[in-house]
Amino acid sequence: MNSDTTQNLEMIAETARDFAEKNIRPHIMDWDESQTFPVELFHQLGEMGFMGIVIPEEYGGSGLGYHEYVTILDEISQVDPSIGLSLAAHNSLCTNHIYEFGTEEQRKQWLPQLASGKVLGAWGLTEHNTGSDSGGMSTTAVKDGDDWIITGAKNFITHAISGDIAVVMTRTGEKGAKNNSTAFVLEKGMAGFTSGKKENKLGMRASETAELIFDSVRVPDANRLGEVGSGFKQAMKILDGGRISIAALSLGIARGAYKAALKYSKERHQFGKAINQFQAINFMLADMATEIDASELLIQRASNLKNAKKPLTKEGAMAKLYASEACVRIANNAVQIFGGYGYTKDFPAEKYYRDSKLCTIGEGTSEIQRLVIGREISK
Repeated sequence: MNSDTTQNLEMIAETARDFAEKNIRPHIMDWDESQTFPVELFHQLGEMGFMGIVIPEEYGGSGLGYHEYVTILDEISQVDPSIGLSLAAHNSLCTNHIYEFGTEEQRKQWLPQLASGKVLGAWGLTEHNTGSDSGGMSTTAVKDGDDWIITGAKNFITHAISGDIAVVMTRTGEKGAKNNSTAFVLEKGMAGFTSGKKENKLGMRASETAELIFDSVRVPDANRLGEVGSGFKQAMKILDGGRISIAALSLGIARGAYKAALKYSKERHQFGKAINQFQAINFMLADMATEIDASELLIQRASNLKNAKKPLTKEGAMAKLYASEACVRIANNAVQIFGGYGYTKDFPAEKYYRDSKLCTIGEGTSEIQRLVIGREISK
């Protein structure tokens, strides 16, 4: 990167860091313990320009690129990964799907609201019995005059309760058939469109996860995104970018856990010296630092491709796979360095550890990433 880009990213990082320290850090454990989703915080993030980061200014967004997006997610997630997760889901899934595949009229209708943070976005693909096998989804959309009737449910949806707008993938063909999925924009308040059970989670507890329920929801054809049958292809393209988001989230978790462990290792003394001077701890920290840098480089490569609008299926999957698995190892090592204190909620290591695991599952498990990479390198 040139010096101007680097300087710009440093300014953005400082802005995100200051916001997180002032508005997020004081509430981390309260939100985590009570599983409170701080909706008002996301209105504030909208005022900062963080709710439409890669959306062009003409639609109310910040008009930034993926390096800036990754920087913001990294800084926010170092403080509280739950907030980073919700920020990522809003930006890269719901909002970006409308931008990538919406008509000009659809973009103008929904993007300014989403980019401002005044409304919150959700994105529905996963179902109770269809995770990676999205071609077998049970949620259907049936044409009825100028409308569609959507019936079914989605599971593990970020912002399912508090979200105002949801991009939902439906089945408009036979199960297992090609081109059998179509995407629609649904708005809260539509008859039959409700939320279900909120999940009680291991980690990321301040990020709301619940069901979306569709009880014969009547949706105008004007809310259809793209051609009938193109929903699966759209979803796969959105997930390519979404993998950068989860990689960036993983990077933030890893960096936060590493910084906390490094600081503690300098302060904790045993046998007359700081524990970071013992080779076992020092080597552990060295591995953590190396994996963070490797993750960042993979993310930067995928971001370069995304900014250039080039294919990034393999590179995005590699970044997500490596960064997510590295962040779990790093968070685990952070707990080990903290020792007994790492197992208590008075220190930050245990929360990074709990939060980290989702990154190897959400938006495609590690196994799916390996499948994607394997297919790409075999072409």
